[in-house]
Amino acid sequence: MITFIALSLSASVCAQLPDAKSIVQKVDDNMSASSRIFTSKMIIHNRRNTRTVESKTWSMGENKAYTEYLSPAREKGTKMLKLQDQLWIYSPETDRIIQISGHMLRQSVMGSDMSYEDMMEDPKLLNHYKVEIAGEESIAGRSCWIISLAAFTPDVTYERRKLWVDKERMVPVKEEMYAKSGILLKKTELSDFEKIQGRWYPKTILFKDMLKEGSGTEFVMEDIRFDVPIPDYIFSKASLKQ
Repeated sequence: MITFIALSLSASVCAQLPDAKSIVQKVDDNMSASSRIFTSKMIIHNRRNTRTVESKTWSMGENKAYTEYLSPAREKGTKMLKLQDQLWIYSPETDRIIQISGHMLRQSVMGSDMSYEDMMEDPKLLNHYKVEIAGEESIAGRSCWIISLAAFTPDVTYERRKLWVDKERMVPVKEEMYAKSGILLKKTELSDFEKIQGRWYPKTILFKDMLKEGSGTEFVMEDIRFDVPIPDYIFSKASLKQ
């Protein structure tokens, strides 16, 4: 009888836990889109100073993205184009297009806590990671599921991730990214959520490179639109010099 009761209680607890895949699917639905156009500020807090870089980005799914930097003056006119796993940068100062590849992808973007790999990566998590519920925790007054992610495809920047997902809004409020060795490489904190076109979305993301000094890089969305038409010519090398 005691064994039966214990098994019944265990089954009851398990029944109360949602499926990890269903949680991450809702995260993917909120954070991903067929297309996006947004303007943003990247506020870089280095050890000695703080500077702000403004840009506008057009993206389609996981594989196409085009960014034009608007300010400050030294960065204005710099453009980046991502097609699949390839990345090109145009510099108006040299009037040259350079492909970023190999170890260069791990370099910092304009001195920020984000690498070129981070800028390129916008995955639907279920396409690349096995997921499981690792626990629960409250963050900033929001009750969250803790989701553990382990990569099953080789084309991701981080082998393992840990995600804190708001139980009500089904959006991540915190994330940790790990190397295969288990070393913590990056942390992000997501905040200032707004309901935009029927989905909750963070207007501010704080990136912190754990191997770098400084207090992190804030990525602030000033305007964002989802599922909007984008002309094909935007995602071409020719557009870099226009």
